Amino acid sequence: MITAQQMRASRALLGIDQRQLAGLAGLSLPTIQRMESSDGQVRGVIDTLVKVIGALESAGIELIGENAPSTGIGRGVRLRETMDGKAANPVGSILFDQTKAEAE
Repeated sequence: MITAQQMRASRALLGIDQRQLAGLAGLSLPTIQRMESSDGQVRGVIDTLVKVIGALESAGIELIGENAPSTGIGRGVRLRETMDGKAANPVGSILFDQTKAEAE
C-alpha cells in the first residue's frame, strides 16, 4: 500500500514535517512517527493508512507502486534497478535510513 520510505519522500517533496502530515491526515504525531519508523511497507489499521494516503494525494503526491507506470507529470522520485537489472545496493541516508550492515 505505502512504504515508510514513500511517506518520508512525500513529506520531503511537500516540505512538511511529521506534525504537519499528522494534521493533514487527522492523526496523532506518534501514529505518523510509528508508521515512518516501519521497515518497508507500513502496516496498521486500514483506515489510518487510507487517511495518510488521502492526505498525501490531496496535497499533490502521486504514490507509485512497484513496477507501476506514472501517469502524472512533474517531478518525482523513484528507486530504480541498476543497468544489470538488479536492485540498487542500499547506501542509507544520514537523515533517515541505515544501511543493512548498520541495522544488523
